[in-house]
Amino acid sequence: MKIVLSPSAGFCFGVKRAVELVEGLLKEGKSVYTLGPLIHNPRFVQELEDRGARVVNSPSEVPKDAVMVIRSHGVPRSVYEEAEKIGLEVVDATCPYVGKIHKLVADASQSGSVVLIAGNPSHPEVIGIKGHCSEAYVFEDLKELKEIVEKHRELCDKSIVAVAQTTFNAKEWVKCCDFMKKVYTNPIIFDTICSTTSIRRQEAEKLASQADVMIVVGGRGSSNTAKLQTLCAAQCPSFLVEGASELPTEVLVDAGCIGVTAGASTPTRIIKEVLNTMAGLENTDNLDNENEDITEPEDIDFAAALEKSFKTLSVDERVKGVVVGFSSNEVQVDLGTKHAGYVPFSELTDDPTVKPEDILNVGDEIELVVLRVNDQDGTVALSKRRIDALKSWDEIVDASEEDKVVEGTVIEVIKGGLLATVNGVKVFIPASQSGIPRSGDLSTLLHKPVNMKIIEINSGRKRAVGSIRAVLKEERKKLAEKFWEEAEIGKQYTGKVKSLTSYGAFVDLGGVDGMIHVSELSWSRIRHPSEVVNVGDTVNVTIKDLNPETKKVSLSYADKGENPWDVFAREYHVGDIVDAKIVNFMTFGAFAQIIPGVDGLIHISQIADHHVAKPQDELEMGQEVRVKIIEVEEDRKRISLSIREAEDEEGSSYDSDDNYDED
Repeated sequence: MKIVLSPSAGFCFGVKRAVELVEGLLKEGKSVYTLGPLIHNPRFVQELEDRGARVVNSPSEVPKDAVMVIRSHGVPRSVYEEAEKIGLEVVDATCPYVGKIHKLVADASQSGSVVLIAGNPSHPEVIGIKGHCSEAYVFEDLKELKEIVEKHRELCDKSIVAVAQTTFNAKEWVKCCDFMKKVYTNPIIFDTICSTTSIRRQEAEKLASQADVMIVVGGRGSSNTAKLQTLCAAQCPSFLVEGASELPTEVLVDAGCIGVTAGASTPTRIIKEVLNTMAGLENTDNLDNENEDITEPEDIDFAAALEKSFKTLSVDERVKGVVVGFSSNEVQVDLGTKHAGYVPFSELTDDPTVKPEDILNVGDEIELVVLRVNDQDGTVALSKRRIDALKSWDEIVDASEEDKVVEGTVIEVIKGGLLATVNGVKVFIPASQSGIPRSGDLSTLLHKPVNMKIIEINSGRKRAVGSIRAVLKEERKKLAEKFWEEAEIGKQYTGKVKSLTSYGAFVDLGGVDGMIHVSELSWSRIRHPSEVVNVGDTVNVTIKDLNPETKKVSLSYADKGENPWDVFAREYHVGDIVDAKIVNFMTFGAFAQIIPGVDGLIHISQIADHHVAKPQDELEMGQEVRVKIIEVEEDRKRISLSIREAEDEEGSSYDSDDNYDED
């Protein structure tokens, strides 16, 4: 036999708070009267009555020297007014989540809105909610909602506010919300279903699908217990019991796996009693299952729990809580005290694009800081964002002391530098520490992740100064060490052009800069490196020479193409007549380009068949001329050209053609 208890079985936060309040009053020796049964569990209510907590139905039944306790379901506003009129001492044990609904509907009514309430109209919680409204309508399901819409067409012209009983069926609520959005103009809908109830039901349904038999522990008058029973019965044979004496032993002894859940009004003590009784069945029948697991609740020290529940919370105090649910604008947190904790979405994170469900799950334990405490409402406003900032600041201080690298994001360019955030903490990065050259553009780092070191801390003003440059310097040092270990003449690298001068281009090879001399950038004559490359270009280079002592690296440009002299030698020969372009003048002649990168000299004596004083008298810069290659000195890369011989040779050819025509 295996017995498995659903994790969320038993007292919910609101019921637990109400019970602890009454327990505390009884310990103080107060005369206690509860307005209606404190919880829907007859046995537990009887035990409280035996200890002095009597049940009444109206404030008029409470003696003036006694304390009247309002149970977790809450009551209409008229009950508060009656108690005040009589002069009774009132302890309000209304579940903070229910109390919040009271405030929502009261505010809505005050502004003239009509309130639609999803829930059981005869349930005390719904009666209480309706009692805080001016005009309100209650529906139990989509069908009843449609009937209200059909019967009261005038509501279509009014402002609509909708809430739900905390234990209302979540799936049915979604259907109702979708319908309201279709028939009413901009209805204001609050998600007031208690997430603990939803989780309890989901867990019970899942457990029932895996068990042979399901035991639901709780009072028969409890609405949420009855709904648990219905859900479980759809999966397997299920039995609702108020205590161990009602267990169907004849069914349980043959079950391989028994699932157990309990309603929100079921004390832990009764759950343990049921579990222990079922475990005893195994021993009585001599079943050989001693090693089977029994998952049961941990023992609860009610004295310690009570002391914790009455703990006073202070503003700025650090506390820990468990996420119990999400509403439309806040995260609900159980602090284990008499207060209901909540974290407004604005206090959850600094990133407004993050959804709460993306960073938190129900059941997560989180650390928070107290913002405000409202003892009257039994609530406490909390902040995760601020506690994260405090933690992040501690991490910033540690990083500074330990010389660690931290990662941040640049969020703004400001006077004198950059502003970045590191886990929510703002860090100033001076322009001189940005890693960007003095003439560079700081905005190139905007919205980008950067690594930095914290070089200055002001703990009093919570300010920090960071340096990207320090990290880059360390990285370049490591890269440089690796480069000099591996570098050799002839090895190829890919780098980025870092800067240009009149004599060459400096290339970042990764930790080390090398230079491509202007003469190495192109086979052709160029006046400036910018004719071939620009700053920021990615280039392929080959190490031409290097000196580890002086840390100088000479490079050749691997992308300048085939050597034009090789092209010339392959395609041109002495005696060829070719087209050339005048590119330069000297006193002794003119230079003409045959192909890009290869020039030849036309000696002044070879320009014309008559005396030429200076080349410019016969030729112009850029002029296209026909020349004959008369000599090539390959070792000295010199070519001699002649316009005269080209003209003579081509002229003879023309003459021959003319003579042929005359014949």
